Amino acid sequence: MDEGILAAPALPHRRWTGLRSEVREALFFTCHHAASCAFAAWIFLWLGLTRWIEVPGIARYDLMLLLCLAFQGFAVWRRIETVDELKVICVFHLLGLAMEIVKVRHGSWSYPGPGVAKVMGVPLFSGFMYASVASFMCQAWRRLDLVMVRWPRPAVAAPIAAAIYLNFFTNLFLPDVRWAILPLLLLAFARTTVEYTPCLVRRRMPILVSFGLIAFFIWLAENIGTFLSAWRYPSQHHGWRPVYLQKLTSWYLLVIVSLLIVVELKRAKLRRAGMLVPGRIGHA
Repeated sequence: MDEGILAAPALPHRRWTGLRSEVREALFFTCHHAASCAFAAWIFLWLGLTRWIEVPGIARYDLMLLLCLAFQGFAVWRRIETVDELKVICVFHLLGLAMEIVKVRHGSWSYPGPGVAKVMGVPLFSGFMYASVASFMCQAWRRLDLVMVRWPRPAVAAPIAAAIYLNFFTNLFLPDVRWAILPLLLLAFARTTVEYTPCLVRRRMPILVSFGLIAFFIWLAENIGTFLSAWRYPSQHHGWRPVYLQKLTSWYLLVIVSLLIVVELKRAKLRRAGMLVPGRIGHA
């Protein structure tokens, strides 16, 4: 990350010493994750408000775009996010927007509301919903001092990420090969773990479990987004219903692509700084 950027403020550990260690650690873990979700929370807050409150003179989707840009400007100005993190967020915005355009044109889902800032029926703010996942990953990495242990080499990880991302496009007119990719994924990451520090004790979790937890909470957020009429699936045009469970596998795979990009960017930065340790990718 940029030199001179202040680290995430330490939480007041001494105030919690009377609690059982497990409860204290769970509270810190929750606080760190909640703080890491600031951008996503901002998006869903305004999706909720604009669902029922109309701002005269500006369409809902256009207002959402301005609000997302305002948050990013404020976050960099107040050093909540670094310039490097903003670059990652922009990359994810473009990747997400490209996927949205293809999926919407195919009829996978739709954005029924009006808006000036739309490309091929897709509001530009939608890319920030993908970018908010990247924002969460960058924030959590810094706040929890993440270290990836036994992460696959780029020659293994990069083709898997490319296959996952391309399959999101090709499955519209070719067979869906996600079930062929998943065994390769399990093999590649079977020994990979993530180290993190929620409070005082260093912890470790299998990365495949971490992928699943993040995917589940994104799926819950997607249900909230469709309930707030930010977008609709074909099955929801005659009334809201929960997003089908198959989307969990889509989010699981997309989380992997997201983290692979973040990890490889950090690996490259550590290598340039001469700080890369074989088998471990930590804070850059």
